[in-house]
Amino acid sequence: MSLSTWLAFFAASWAISFSPGSGAVSAMSAGLRYGFRRGYWNTVGLIAGILLQILVVGVGLGALLATSEIAFAIVKWLGVAYLIYLGIKQMRADTSPVDPDAPATDGRISTLVLRGFLVNASNPKGTVFLLAVVPQFIAGGQPLLPQYAAIAATLAFTDLVAMAIYTALAARVLRLLRSRRHIRWLNRGFGGLFIAAGAWLATFRHHA
Repeated sequence: MSLSTWLAFFAASWAISFSPGSGAVSAMSAGLRYGFRRGYWNTVGLIAGILLQILVVGVGLGALLATSEIAFAIVKWLGVAYLIYLGIKQMRADTSPVDPDAPATDGRISTLVLRGFLVNASNPKGTVFLLAVVPQFIAGGQPLLPQYAAIAATLAFTDLVAMAIYTALAARVLRLLRSRRHIRWLNRGFGGLFIAAGAWLATFRHHA
């Protein structure tokens, strides 16, 4: 991969990372509920999910997902169900004011990481998108592993920055919340965003 090709992908990665979607909603939801330091662990899971999708594309399974109606439908509806589940759970979350500097009594780090991972890993739309975008930056006459490694590292970096900003913005809102009523409406809002993301994924059509 030439420097000019990598720079083009680097620029594209910022647009990919900052684009609104279930990952951004997940990051903001974690920041709102747990503050930045704990909520940012959700991003570790999101990155792991992205890396898995790049691996799937790299070994050719992405092509199977793009051409197989059954494989696509299975992953798609699992993703839809998970996002709706997260939405309902967010709507029913505790409305007690949270001190972002206090030790968390719930929201284990492993749970936050797993949640982020499942949000991205169960999204076939992301896999199909990467399948369409990534090959444009791959030089066929050069070893593939270093090129995919560079792409994965680049996208992981831009996602770390983008999700940090989303998480920090939500955590800043958390510091201002002292009313159960406000927290309840924010929980409902983020729950609605998760459900909307699930509904949007449900409308995503398979294209062979």
